[in-house]
Amino acid sequence: MVVLNRIYTRTGDDGSTALGSGARRKKYDLRVAAYGTLDEVNAVIGLVRLHTAADQSFDAALGRIQNDIFDVEADLCLAEKGPGGARLTVTDAQVSWIEQEIDRFNADLQPLRSFILPGGSATAAYLHLARTVCRRAERMMVELNDQPGEEVGAPALKYVNRLSDFFFVAGRYANDKGARDVLWAPGQNR
Repeated sequence: MVVLNRIYTRTGDDGSTALGSGARRKKYDLRVAAYGTLDEVNAVIGLVRLHTAADQSFDAALGRIQNDIFDVEADLCLAEKGPGGARLTVTDAQVSWIEQEIDRFNADLQPLRSFILPGGSATAAYLHLARTVCRRAERMMVELNDQPGEEVGAPALKYVNRLSDFFFVAGRYANDKGARDVLWAPGQNR
């Protein structure tokens, strides 16, 4: 589907980039910014995975999410065709899968009694970073969807919304199933 035999093309030297449809947009265009921000999320997951190899199930879920994020990016990029010749879009099945993963990892966690501060372990801190970058991408996607002629697929919006929830739960899971969570102490420093 993708062949990259030449990394630099010089076509972006004018400050534009091509969407999957071939249309050119400024590099600061909201659609480009949204899928670029998801690329940041994917890079953070790469950092997380440096710490998750010992937990094969957890690491496999993160690997699948990395691939799904590329599907969301392709959806946003307005890719003309994916496998089988259909336009590549995020599906409701992908949303259902991530919901099941949230439930699976959340099942062993105690209910929260306070908000959580990022930290506890390196893995959890990176997962909270992924969560915050993911929320930024979601805000961009919602703003894009609200603009005339700039529709974003409903499953893609749902997936990214659930993805930030996954990162929150996964951060707790990575903190010894919540035992090492750093809790907010409201008004502690007044």
